[in-house]
Amino acid sequence: MSYKLKDLYSPSFYTNFAEVLKKVLPSFNASAFTEKIFHADWENMELKDRMRHTSLILHDFFPEDFEEATLLIEKSIKELQTNRFTSSSLEFMFFPDYIERFGLDHFEASVQAMELVTQFTSCEFAVRPFILKYGDQMLEQMYQWSLHEDHRVRRLASEGSRPRLPWAVALPQLKTDPTPVLSLLNNLKNDPSEWVRKSVANHLNDISKDNPDIVIKLVKEWSNISKETDALLKHGCRTLLKQGHPEILKYYGLNTGDKLTVDHFCITTPKVAIGEHLAFSFTLRNTTEEELKTRLEYGVYYLRQNGTHSRKVFKISERTLLPGESLSIERKQSFKVITTRKFYPGLQKLSLIINGQEMKQSDFKLIE
Repeated sequence: MSYKLKDLYSPSFYTNFAEVLKKVLPSFNASAFTEKIFHADWENMELKDRMRHTSLILHDFFPEDFEEATLLIEKSIKELQTNRFTSSSLEFMFFPDYIERFGLDHFEASVQAMELVTQFTSCEFAVRPFILKYGDQMLEQMYQWSLHEDHRVRRLASEGSRPRLPWAVALPQLKTDPTPVLSLLNNLKNDPSEWVRKSVANHLNDISKDNPDIVIKLVKEWSNISKETDALLKHGCRTLLKQGHPEILKYYGLNTGDKLTVDHFCITTPKVAIGEHLAFSFTLRNTTEEELKTRLEYGVYYLRQNGTHSRKVFKISERTLLPGESLSIERKQSFKVITTRKFYPGLQKLSLIINGQEMKQSDFKLIE
């Protein structure tokens, strides 16, 4: 039987969790709790629905006073940590959801609760409605979090304020103008935690989609601080590099695509069945007498339902080619059925992208 992420919320999980709640809330009715959790539509609920459902049921058993409820959450987390209840904290994302849903009118109590809870299970989604409601007041708090001793709190400062955080509530004001968060990102640009630095890189990548000039300016200001910061900046520019943005290509010395030659480009599987792989190969040559930095990518133009094509770019490698050097490349691209993309049979396209420039393009057919 295949495992589904929503099955984290299993009967045994709730039985064990109810025992913890009983310790911190003696009046807690475990049987009534589990009965309410497993209502008639439970099997049809997905992960996020089960998470939200759990926070709603918790509210039925917790005190009406929000500050009292957050004290119970704190006690519950301490009890869970003491007993090493789980090796993962993903299951407990209903704690941040509880704060988001019932604490929005209780700023101070919610801020204190998020600072604690995010050290157990991330509050990156829960914090966003507070940014929308409290604006600069919440962003100032997140600036203070960027100076926190715990790396999980510092990460929340960056991750929670990302303008385009996937699956999260949008922050349109930060899409338009991200300058209010640049100071907290500056605090984190050379953070000792790789997890925090990765969040900053993803944050910069978000910003680049709406305000590329701001990111390019930061790249120039923050470069050469450390190799870790340089890696962060490069990763934060990945969308600009895929788009072939002229200024960022030039900055990274990748504006020499016209000096490289592509030979023997061949799609070896001109007909690809859904579920199989597209295979292709080519040779890249440096025909000059100088070393050339090369960024190799390919673009798949997926056929859409309306008959148009949508390009997605995939990176192959980035390296330096010596004078006269040739590089032979073979690659496969999966057309395995996935939940995040629907494939439509018909004519698709493949392109080779060298230093941001499309050098070659050819068609292939996707069949059922």
